[in-house]
This record gives sequence, structure tokens and C-alpha cells, in this order.
Amino acid sequence: MAKRSITETSPIEVYRLLPRTNCGECGEPNCMAFATRLVNRELTIDACPPILRPEHAGDRADLDALLAPPVRAVRIGRGERSAVLGGKYIVQRHEFTYHNPTCCALSVDDSLSRDQLVQRLRTIGEFSYNYIGRDLRLDAVALRSVTGDPGRFRAATETIAETCKLPLVLCSPDPGVLRAGVEAVPGLRPLLHAADSTNWREMATLALDADCPLVVSAPDDLAGLRSLTKTLRAWGLEDLVLDPGTFPGGGLAHTVRNFARCRYAAIRDGDELLGYPLLGAPIAAFTGEELDSTRCAFDEALTASVQLSRYADILILQGLEGWSVLPTLIWRFNLYTDPRKPVAVEPGLREFGSPDRQSPVLVTANYALTYFTVESDIKSANLSCYLVVEDTGGLSVESAVAGRYFSAAGIAEALAASGVDERVDHRVLIIPGLAARLSGEAAEATGWRVLVGPKDSSGLPAYIKERWPPGPA
Repeated sequence: MAKRSITETSPIEVYRLLPRTNCGECGEPNCMAFATRLVNRELTIDACPPILRPEHAGDRADLDALLAPPVRAVRIGRGERSAVLGGKYIVQRHEFTYHNPTCCALSVDDSLSRDQLVQRLRTIGEFSYNYIGRDLRLDAVALRSVTGDPGRFRAATETIAETCKLPLVLCSPDPGVLRAGVEAVPGLRPLLHAADSTNWREMATLALDADCPLVVSAPDDLAGLRSLTKTLRAWGLEDLVLDPGTFPGGGLAHTVRNFARCRYAAIRDGDELLGYPLLGAPIAAFTGEELDSTRCAFDEALTASVQLSRYADILILQGLEGWSVLPTLIWRFNLYTDPRKPVAVEPGLREFGSPDRQSPVLVTANYALTYFTVESDIKSANLSCYLVVEDTGGLSVESAVAGRYFSAAGIAEALAASGVDERVDHRVLIIPGLAARLSGEAAEATGWRVLVGPKDSSGLPAYIKERWPPGPA
């Protein structure tokens, strides 16, 4: 029988298994509120101290089973050098939301000199891009054995542990090489890639000895993947990651089909043997005899974006150029943003440059992308002004105007709460061009003279230059 989706779990079912003391130790007003937030995956069971007591052990076990995701969560690494893969409840994002963003691991190999390796590791560790107020970073390092030399692999593993604090993936088909790497970093629990039909006994033994999660690889063979998984589970391995194979270019559609079949089988059909995180290897775009590095990086970025959507939990990447990596990180950010909670910034007053008592006063929505676009355009033009950010529920200006979240009354409230009237001598407000139809109502509600600005904030520099200070009304 298929395991029920999290969207089919009722808060009442969860509530019946809670202590029902309404003690408030979880921070919620009562146990029903806590149960609702548990079902919505906004809190964890551990947030309820009473359920952790021995007398509730049976109910705790039932809750764990009731709320367990069909795709298991597997942790690689330990402490700050760790990442969680999988833990998925649904197939389609609109059904609920996605948890545990896909781990993006950048590859290095043991053919690099120590200096080359350290330089690449520093580039990986320092890579950061601020996107609508969030820092996008890389998550792990994947060390590949291209020399087949256990000594070089061990030395490279030690260098990574000394230089970088990201979780580690060790990649080699040779169990002896992987053992050398694992022994170099005791306790760090790297992900081992990979067990296949030829080496699974040795890989299973290594994973059990070192307590490491293990990748199960059977490219384009889902029946073989299930069989290997079943065998490894029988050996006592539970922390597994599945690699159905990645085929860039003409094989991309085939790749997507295999990944989708795994995820649908786990969530819709309750197939426990396929209910594990999935590993994608866009780095496969760099294989071949005659390689054009730019074309390979493009194919890798394309493959990564598709596998993010269908349904990779960890990606192994090679290209480190900004134009190649950023689309992957930005798409991941958007894909794993909770659709029930728009990305928003705090409402309130912002100052830019060195505003004085005659500086312009503008207003905008608190949708993060809108705000940071306006902020960027203001800063790039070196404008000195005040910006009032209205709480529009995280909606953009156009959407908020249509839904009446960006309204004359809201502008008046935001203006009054900001205190900007005490910082300027004039009473002139510039509203976005997309909110032009609110100009009359806003003037009545605020008592300020309202000017309609450009529809796009990129037009602000020219608008301010031509129309500020404004002439007589």
C-alpha cells in the first residue's frame, strides 16, 4: 500500500498522539496549533518537550512514522561540515513545499598539485552571490580519483579537510582508493560514490566500517538499482543515495524520465527501495574526446537546471564560472522558496545616500525582488532619497495593486509609521508607475501631493533629474 502524502495527514491525527497538555513549552498556544504546524513542516517533533519523556515513547514512535517523508533524509558529513539530502514529501511543488535544498557539490581531483587544489578549494569556499538579500553559496566538495593512486587520493582528502569546511563526497569505483580517503578524515562521514554491481560487497563493508552514507549506482537500470538497494539494506545499510545515471545532451530526456520514475515510485507508489535521495552528475557534460570548455559548461548548467526540477537532491558540478554556476544557484533558490510564503523584506523607512530635508520620498512594495531591484537602481545612480517600504504581503507592486494589498490606505499607514514627515520639509510623494491609478486616492488619504514615477525603477535617475524638485502643483 502506498504511503499517504503529507498533504493527506490531518492535524487531528497528529493531535491525538501529542501529550495534549497545552503547556505552551513549544511556543504555541495549544497542542492543536502545534499539531497544525507539525503537519505544515514548520516545526519538528523535538520542539515538544513532553513528547520526549519516556512515558510518551510509544506515541513518539507513532508520530515519527506518521510524519516520516517517503523519500528518506540522509545526512552527509558531521556538525558544521554537513548537509541533509532528500526528506521529500511531495512530487509537485504546489502540493506542499520542498524541503532540504539540493546540495551543489563542486568537483576537484587528485591529479591537481597541492597549490592548485588549495586555490580551487578557496574559490569554492569563498563563492558567494547576494540575490534579493540572500547569500547563495556552494554546499560541498566532491573529490574524484582520476589517478587511481590511493596515496594521492589520501593526500588530496587531507588537504581538503585542512583547507575547506564543506561536507565531502569521495568518488572512485575502487574501494581501496575510497578507503584511503575515508581513513584520512576519520569522523567526517563523507558520502561515498559509488557501489555498483561489480564492487558492492567491498563498498558495503567500507560504508559499514566507517559509518558513511553510500551512493548506489546503476545507470539507466532502475530494476538493477532496486535490486542493489535491497541487497545493501539487507546488509544493514540505511543511509543510501541513488544514482540512476546522468546523460547530458541527447540523453537528457532519458535522464529526466529515470529520475521522475524514481521519485513517483517512492512518493505515489510507496516503493521504499526507491525512496532515497537522488544524485545527479551534470559533470558528465565534460566527458568525451574533443571538448569545448564553454560548450561543456553550458551543457552542464542546462543539465543541472533540469535535474534540479526533476528531482535531484545532490548535484556534482565541474564548471566554476559565474555564468555557469549562478543560474543553478538562483533556480535552486526559487524552486525551494516556500510558495505559501512570498519572499519579503521588512517594511519601514530606508535612507540612501545623504538625504536632507529636500530629498525625494518614494514608496514601494516589500516583495524582495522588487525592493532589491529598486535599491540597486537607486545606489547605482548615487541618488540621495528616502524610500518607504509598504507591507504588501510579499507581493510585487502590480500584483499588490490588483489585489488591493498596495492601496491608498496602506500607503498612508506606511507613510505615517515611517516618520519621514519629520525628516523632510516638503509633502511630495513619488509612487511607482505601476500604481498610477492610486495617485488620487493616495493624495486624499495622505494629504501629500502624489507624483507618478516611472514604471521601472531603472528610470528613476532620469525622472529625479528632470522632475525634482517639483514645480508648483
